[in-house]
Amino acid sequence: MLNLISILNQRASQTPNQLAYIFLKNRENQEQNITYQQLSQNSKNIAIKLQSLIPKGSRALLLYPQGLEFINAFLGCLYAGIIAVPAYPPKRNQKMSRLAAIIKDAQPQIILTTSSMLESIKEKLTDIVDSSALQWLATDSLNNDEEELSYIFPNISSDSLAFLQYTSGSTGTPKGVMISHGNIVHNSASIQKAFELTEKSVSVTWLPSFHDMGLIDGIIQPLYTGFLGVILPPESFLQRPIFWLQAITKYRATHSGGPNLGYELCVEKIAPEQQKNLDLSSWVSAYSGSEPIRRRTIENFITKFQSSGFQSQYFYPCYGMAEATLMITGGNIEDEPVYLNVQSELLENKIVLKADVGRDNYQQMVGCGHTWLDTEIRIVDPETCTQCADNQVGEIWVSGSSIAQGYWHQPEKTTETFQAKLVDMGERNFLRTGDLGFIQNGELFITGRIKDVIIIWGRNHYPQDIEYSVQQSHKALSLDCGAAFTVEVNNQEKLVIVQEVERTYLRKLAVDEIVSAIRETVALNHGLQVYAILLIKPASIPKTSSGKN
Repeated sequence: MLNLISILNQRASQTPNQLAYIFLKNRENQEQNITYQQLSQNSKNIAIKLQSLIPKGSRALLLYPQGLEFINAFLGCLYAGIIAVPAYPPKRNQKMSRLAAIIKDAQPQIILTTSSMLESIKEKLTDIVDSSALQWLATDSLNNDEEELSYIFPNISSDSLAFLQYTSGSTGTPKGVMISHGNIVHNSASIQKAFELTEKSVSVTWLPSFHDMGLIDGIIQPLYTGFLGVILPPESFLQRPIFWLQAITKYRATHSGGPNLGYELCVEKIAPEQQKNLDLSSWVSAYSGSEPIRRRTIENFITKFQSSGFQSQYFYPCYGMAEATLMITGGNIEDEPVYLNVQSELLENKIVLKADVGRDNYQQMVGCGHTWLDTEIRIVDPETCTQCADNQVGEIWVSGSSIAQGYWHQPEKTTETFQAKLVDMGERNFLRTGDLGFIQNGELFITGRIKDVIIIWGRNHYPQDIEYSVQQSHKALSLDCGAAFTVEVNNQEKLVIVQEVERTYLRKLAVDEIVSAIRETVALNHGLQVYAILLIKPASIPKTSSGKN
């Protein structure tokens, strides 16, 4: 059966000296690189050690910074038949509740990390795990002279579990999505086909390796297709967004992307003089996903960087989630982004009607493409489990070979989420995404989340749209750093806004001016009165690895 291990073995045999990955350690472009032969040998050495310590099917928690050591360890787990559990190593003064929940749920038998981080991680996890009951392994301290004869190739089928991808929701208990070897191969094939990737492609990623987009597209896809993968530390991009575009320029990247906020940061933070040496003409697929995609962001990015060779058709809005391994929909690589203006009031009542711009109160929607290979989508009434009419908003249900096996040791939630059944389609299982959307002319449009809908006076409002309006109302407000929600006051739902302000405005904060701008904008755009507004300092709102509040 085709799997990542057989693919790596083949590449190490046929093109042993070809570069697999380059890791840019810092903004000075210090490089670490690894060939297919080195990658295969390192991974097998780790696998040999793992097989000597724990039985097949055990879980290994991977706590690594961004870099090649994580890739070695991840593939080492796959080589050994061990279930990898990628997570982010604890930072200084960081709350440990999420990592503690992952450890409690996954029950790993061993924790893998680097020799430089081993003792500090042990110390940080003292109150969470019983170190005496766990095994620890610094994978970069292993010798490279292990005899290959001691390696036992595991019996891997398409249904064999490869890793647990813990969901990035910032509230509640994280759920471990069970990704099989078959899921990986199918989704990788979908991405390859959708983006028309070849061995001549080059990717650049700054997305965290423990997150689904960073792992599946940034690390696994280069190995699957056989092209060079360039990896940046996320913090380097966040500190200096120009670092991302400089890497695309230097390595002539064809394939790179991230969430909407990544493009916003480039527009906001990159000065004109920094653009002079950029050449983005090689960038064929600039994908955007994992959070609401804004037409304004796309157009602002195109306008700013067209002088650097970026073309409008390079933008590639797409849709995916961990429960579907990663990608669910995406467009055709040569097409322009698809936009649709719909009447706002009707959309709030789950009716889709094209708006007459200038006359109607309208909302701009960005299309997220269509499905690939055997993946199928249905738009479903979540209450009746029947398919919606073409002009109705409903829950997005998905089926296909990329759909994961369920949530680790959570059978009830697995049944509810992964085994949904349409009334008129018998026993066929669908994944309930929890996302709302509609399809027009074969194009998927996302309108919001079922559980995130704010209902005031019987009307539905999507909090992310209110948050976006708020953040556009005044230049002192931080992008994608706010929350809109309701509280009950005298048996009525009242709208509350919590919003971070930019650090440069803290000293002379014009509170009355900002509050007035927020109230006016929300009333104008959404017909709502704001009950309370809380302005808070930067970095006060916790975010997940994918940038979600």
